[in-house]
Amino acid sequence: MKFKFGLLPRIIVAIVLGVLIGSIATENIVRIFATFTSIFGNFLNFVVPLIILGFIAPGIAKLGKGSGKLLGISTLVAYSSTVIAGVFAFVAAMFVLPGFMEGRALTSLDDPEHALAQTFIDLEMAPLFGVMSALILAFLLGIGMASTGSKTMIAFFDEFQAIIEKTISVIIIPLLPFYIFGIFANMAYGGAVMEILSLFGIVFVLIIILHWLMLLLQYSTAGTLKKKNPFVLLKTMMPAYFTALGTQSSAATIPVTLRQTRKTGADERIADFSVPLFATIHLSGSTITLVSCAIGVVLLTGQSPDFGSFFPFILMLGITMIAAPGVPGGAVMAAIGLLQSMLGFDETMVALMIALYMAQDSFGTAANVTGDGALANIVDRFTSGRKV
Repeated sequence: MKFKFGLLPRIIVAIVLGVLIGSIATENIVRIFATFTSIFGNFLNFVVPLIILGFIAPGIAKLGKGSGKLLGISTLVAYSSTVIAGVFAFVAAMFVLPGFMEGRALTSLDDPEHALAQTFIDLEMAPLFGVMSALILAFLLGIGMASTGSKTMIAFFDEFQAIIEKTISVIIIPLLPFYIFGIFANMAYGGAVMEILSLFGIVFVLIIILHWLMLLLQYSTAGTLKKKNPFVLLKTMMPAYFTALGTQSSAATIPVTLRQTRKTGADERIADFSVPLFATIHLSGSTITLVSCAIGVVLLTGQSPDFGSFFPFILMLGITMIAAPGVPGGAVMAAIGLLQSMLGFDETMVALMIALYMAQDSFGTAANVTGDGALANIVDRFTSGRKV
């Protein structure tokens, strides 16, 4: 059997090597790594608006093709679940993380000139348009395509989406370990790495706990509405959880999620419609991860996260998750634009977010698809007896 060295092991190796090499390397060697991370980071910034446009526009266009009421209720339930998960993660992370991070902020991340090695060249790659412009254009085109049924435009965006997804899977994802290696080598050179590594364990444990608490909330709601034992429903969905844990893909897990959702007693017609839809638009587990990691990174830079800035971010995250490409790390790729435009993340903070997120991507995907079973039952309860 051919051994597959997955993305997560590669990122772990990249972090370890980055810390080791950055601790002993000369400044010129570290500057080579810094130059690569700078160029790759600029390319990432260039691609982010294209990711948003390429995934959200056709995503919205295709949502408009479904059955009216059923589509509306399913979308509302999925969006509500994602936003609740984000708010829940904010409250829990703000309760837990500041105590661990007190007195350990990295001022070097705010003023890198004093600690981090500089690049040899600065290759500018200006995005074609900003993140908010991309979002507005994506909504405009997506709604327009849905309302007019434009086959030409939809075909164009399907192919455009395929090109962007190919860019992510062939260029960005394979180079991510090298990008993270360069970031950690530079931070090890600047003496900032131990505080960051200590954050990883704390955030990882917190996220896993929050995933399961969110699943209990989703299944308690579904169980109450359907008058069924939530723990029996959750147990029925466990094959989907462990399948997603292995595949790191909501789409690849759809057959198992669908089979198990039917076994929970959800109407077969409702399950057949909602499960594939939720695999695209419901990412409560990923949202918990992104919000928790973002708070950890903000605290690490010595800032104080506030609900006033994070709540709009969570609301937009619920929409942007529709654009998440179906590849490992797709959700964090789709969220980079929001992190930069709404939370003011710089290149180093984005790299930390990617590393933190990728460390538990499979657990976030597993929470997403397992929650889909609960949401299908909730939709079934609200649409039972209705003509949809």
